[in-house]
Amino acid sequence: MVYFQKMTPEGYKQIEDEIARLKKDRPRRIKILQEARSLGDLSENSEYTTAKMELGHLQSRLRYLGKQLKYAQIIEKNEDGKVDLGSTVKILFEGDDEPETYKIVGRMEADLEAGKVGFDSPLGQAMMEHVAGDTVTVEAPAGSYDVKILEVG
Repeated sequence: MVYFQKMTPEGYKQIEDEIARLKKDRPRRIKILQEARSLGDLSENSEYTTAKMELGHLQSRLRYLGKQLKYAQIIEKNEDGKVDLGSTVKILFEGDDEPETYKIVGRMEADLEAGKVGFDSPLGQAMMEHVAGDTVTVEAPAGSYDVKILEVG
């Protein structure tokens, strides 16, 4: 069974950009490793060990991101007024006076500080397929709470 990673077009582009940046940095890392190798005894060469480890991390990250793109399922925002991947949602938390706005994104794109909520997070799951005017109950590990959906864009 193949598991596809749902993401927005913007999330896909972010991964492509990171891959490009890492590939651009790879020759520099290889050069650092070669220079460290030329310093002599590798068993006591901390520069060599560090350079080898950093290049390994870069290669590992490239493989990981490549798999993310390979198994990506890009979801375009629907226009039916329901909360879905790619929607921007203005909500009001129970007991709050100020509404907050979040974009519903894929798991890899989620960043609460940047206003991006994963569709599979407790908040994201509760809002999916609902429309403006609905009040949903979020079942979170710390307890449940209600959220009113004010706008879906």
